[in-house]
Amino acid sequence: MSVKKLARLRRAKKTRKKINQLRMKRLCVYRTPRHIYAQIISELGDQIIASASTLEKETRKDKTGNTEAAVIVGTLIAERAKKAGVEKVAFDRSGYAFHGRVKALAESAREGGLEF
Repeated sequence: MSVKKLARLRRAKKTRKKINQLRMKRLCVYRTPRHIYAQIISELGDQIIASASTLEKETRKDKTGNTEAAVIVGTLIAERAKKAGVEKVAFDRSGYAFHGRVKALAESAREGGLEF
């Protein structure tokens, strides 16, 4: 594995350890150059409560690897979380820097009604 990926995974492990201590549901973000994925995972980490990504039919209309697509995924995950009864989550950015697509997803999820 590359040094950059190992560093990202180290940061992600540290964040997930803290979220696990808090016993909160977490909004986990994963991004690739082409797509972005978001999941809300239960406190124990054994269940996926809600998920959204740019692979879904309604989000594949335009480009999938840009900030506009991340905004759409953020609003979708907030909508599905509220439908599942989740209002407060911890944001797990998976070791990625909080800018660009990750930031756009987080801000749109907040606007959609999720608290973190």
